[in-house]
Amino acid sequence: MAGAKPAAKPVAAAGAKAAAKAPAKPAAAAAALAARKLVAPAKATRAKSAAGTQAGGAAARVAAVRSQLVRDSFTMPEQEYAVLGAVRQACLQAGFEVKKSELLRIGVALLGQLDTAALRAILASLPQLKTGRPPGE
Repeated sequence: MAGAKPAAKPVAAAGAKAAAKAPAKPAAAAAALAARKLVAPAKATRAKSAAGTQAGGAAARVAAVRSQLVRDSFTMPEQEYAVLGAVRQACLQAGFEVKKSELLRIGVALLGQLDTAALRAILASLPQLKTGRPPGE
């Protein structure tokens, strides 16, 4: 029984330390913010708040853009894969860089705009591929 009590004390102490630290951060941040407002002139405060609003808006846009990313692998014929390289080169010559994943995302966006009849026609024109990994991999 004596062995159980010392094991419980560090856990309780760690919980107490974490509980003590959590409220201290917002209080310290609020005090620092109040001190900055007292020192800064009104014009600078307005500029800082406008900059903060813009930064907050940018952070919100980034958070909205960041969705759960999914990794996948797939197989495609060499000729179609070469098209990705050719389009990338054309983009570089046009003065902007594009990644293969961005090209695939563009393709998905364009597919989303097609009606089912057009999608069926394009699908019928593609050669059938064996699913799974190629032999030797």
